[in-house]
Amino acid sequence: MKSARFVFNFDSEKEAKIIAETLNPEIKHKIPKTDIKISLEGSKFTLEISTKDISSLRAACNSYLRWINTALKVKKTV
Repeated sequence: MKSARFVFNFDSEKEAKIIAETLNPEIKHKIPKTDIKISLEGSKFTLEISTKDISSLRAACNSYLRWINTALKVKKTV
């Protein structure tokens, strides 16, 4: 298994929770060949991605990081 782990430290617990909730629909629809785990500890948000091959890992990382970036941009705009 190939895996990647991303840890984000937000300014507040509320901000971390908003990002986690934003990703829930994407996690439910699942990207083929991937296993996604998220966790919250206060203002720390952790995203873990596991796949069978490196190309699937790259694709999943790109997708999830883009969705997080989009959520942060929307939050900043609102």
